[in-house]
Amino acid sequence: MSDDKMNRGEPDRSRVAAGEEYEVGYFARKHGITAEQARELIDRVGNDRDALDAAAAKLK
Repeated sequence: MSDDKMNRGEPDRSRVAAGEEYEVGYFARKHGITAEQARELIDRVGNDRDALDAAAAKLK
């Protein structure tokens, strides 16, 4: 099935998918926190990567 050229939205890179273990793990390793802390941040802040990066920086 080909891509829908009419579907033009924000790139997926701007969000962290909490349901994907590899994304949560990458985010946790990037910030030196546990995967559980990363999931808690996603629950509290949402899945916007910029907001999550800022919140994770405050944990250090």
